[in-house]
Amino acid sequence: MKVGFIGLGLMGLPMAQNLRKAGHELFLHSRSGVPADLQGEGMTACGSPAEVASKAEAVITMVPDTPDVEKVLFGENGVASGLSSGKLVIDMSSISPVATKDFAKRIGELGCGYVDAPVSGGDIGAKAATLTIMVGASETDFERARPLFEAMGKTITLVGDVGSGQTCKVANQIIVALNIEAVSEALVFASKAGADPVRVRQALMGGFANSRVLEVHAERMINRTFKPGFRTRLHMKDLEVALSNARALGVSLPGTALAQQMFNSCVAAGELDEDDSIMCKAIERLSGHEITKKS
Repeated sequence: MKVGFIGLGLMGLPMAQNLRKAGHELFLHSRSGVPADLQGEGMTACGSPAEVASKAEAVITMVPDTPDVEKVLFGENGVASGLSSGKLVIDMSSISPVATKDFAKRIGELGCGYVDAPVSGGDIGAKAATLTIMVGASETDFERARPLFEAMGKTITLVGDVGSGQTCKVANQIIVALNIEAVSEALVFASKAGADPVRVRQALMGGFANSRVLEVHAERMINRTFKPGFRTRLHMKDLEVALSNARALGVSLPGTALAQQMFNSCVAAGELDEDDSIMCKAIERLSGHEITKKS
């Protein structure tokens, strides 16, 4: 398939590379420029989102936030201005479910399909093509997009109509944030009590407390390696989407609000662009103790 890909950041770059490995022809655009190693046979750099849309059958967007998606789609030289009837727009960013429905309506008026398909799995999943992909779309558009998803992900689920993918991703981010907070508390507690957090983590991974956060993020907390797999600023953005939509729905999310406040304290400490496992430092500062290995 001729595929447009807009947004070649930490997640987008390996996702695009996996599409190329699967044999798709790529038309690429990124505000920071298209890397030289993504230009060559079967890969073409484009000067604008409109140019991408004019050349591709399906256009994928993978950018940070709701305003970024709106600008890419409907701004000057945006995707919408390059579309022709019958094409497919697939947004794999993590953004507002409400805005997603509006974007889909506007793209639909141009005679094109729209799919929202946010992902989970971080940069590790993006590189390994094992992402979890949560899809909101019609059955027809989902089937059109499926071959692309299969090149990037392992668990692909049609959750419901447009907007449902983003709603599922918000739920995912709530669970992950609260899990990070819980694992942070547990490791600070264990370390301060004199236990080796390395062995505590190993023991917990064999029981009901196991999770991907315990497997991946706890290791980062223990080894003090906070190079971003998923930046704190992006997780905070997702939690703000959760809290703002919760207010509109009249839903109480007390744990989510607490996790957001923990992230806020990391921002105050200048840790906005670290991995979201950095939340452990907020717990450490409150406790006056840093997670410390025995050896």
